[in-house]
Amino acid sequence: MGIFGGAIVDAFDRRRVLIVASLIAFVAPIGIATLAWFDVTALWPYYVFTTVASTVGAVVGAARFAIHPRLVPFRLLPAVAALSGLSAGLQSAVGPTLAGVLVATVGYAWTYTIDVGLFLVGLWGIISLPPIIPAKTSRVGLAALRDGFAFLRTAGNLRVAIAMQIATISFGRVYAILPAVGAVLIGGGAITVGLLAASAAVGVVLSGLASGKVGSVRRHGKGIALASTSLALSIGSFGAIVLALDLAGVEANASAAHVPALVALCFTLMAAGASENISGIFRTTMMQQATPDEMRGRLQGLYTLVLSAGPRMGDVFAGFVAAAGALWFPPLLGAVLIVSVVAALYRARPGFRHYDALEPAP
Repeated sequence: MGIFGGAIVDAFDRRRVLIVASLIAFVAPIGIATLAWFDVTALWPYYVFTTVASTVGAVVGAARFAIHPRLVPFRLLPAVAALSGLSAGLQSAVGPTLAGVLVATVGYAWTYTIDVGLFLVGLWGIISLPPIIPAKTSRVGLAALRDGFAFLRTAGNLRVAIAMQIATISFGRVYAILPAVGAVLIGGGAITVGLLAASAAVGVVLSGLASGKVGSVRRHGKGIALASTSLALSIGSFGAIVLALDLAGVEANASAAHVPALVALCFTLMAAGASENISGIFRTTMMQQATPDEMRGRLQGLYTLVLSAGPRMGDVFAGFVAAAGALWFPPLLGAVLIVSVVAALYRARPGFRHYDALEPAP
């Protein structure tokens, strides 16, 4: 849906597309809240509503990406990307926590009803937008999709930025092994795993709050490469700590966590999340600045494939490598692979190395 949704975004008034897609997505929280109020225990209706939300969400994401550069000057796009990253970090870190508290206190039905109310706030913001017509409208169809792929084939700098993103999310994810790390080495039960899982989101939030200076950086290609390398070093440090615990013969205690190890691992994941966010700010800004207005929806639609498939590939990589070797092996191997890919791509594309935000070139 991301690919076809991007074509729709480039063919019509983007405000109207965003409103229609959001109204369709609104069916999901209303439907789930209704199911919760009537104590429906069959699983398939929940899957249906969740699928509707995620499918239409691809169109919403493409529309938002294409709208941002039309609302603010190019010099403010890094700040917009930082705010988007900060929002995503808060959703990941605060959202599940708040949901857990609400479920424990007022129950599922009221939790989802509150979600409906929050959705209305976002919908009000979308409706207040002005009309946003693409600079050159296109027809929805295979020809529009071919034009999108043709543009990406000629956009070397954007391809390198996306390729580095694929490397980091494919080889730099450790979420799949966090439960095992908590159960085998750190101890402390579900709280330990929860802290580990939330640490990257905390890093995203902190880096977003401190990202004011990022807007003055012009060499976005260099920024992406350095941030990706920093992410690799952070993930490698995570693996090194797990290896040291393994060699030291540390065993998990279900009733109490190994606090020094837990703090160290959380810190490395926070650093990884911060690095990924900074890389994302530069990459998003580059994609929005260097992509012609009439192609922005389709580019984001294609990029949705990366955002959807990449993390799943990363989970498979971490799980299978850990099963074949040890818990410390996926992050250490992933760090080496990320650094190797980033170095090769950075060296192979001079235009990416010298990319200047004042003269954006795809």
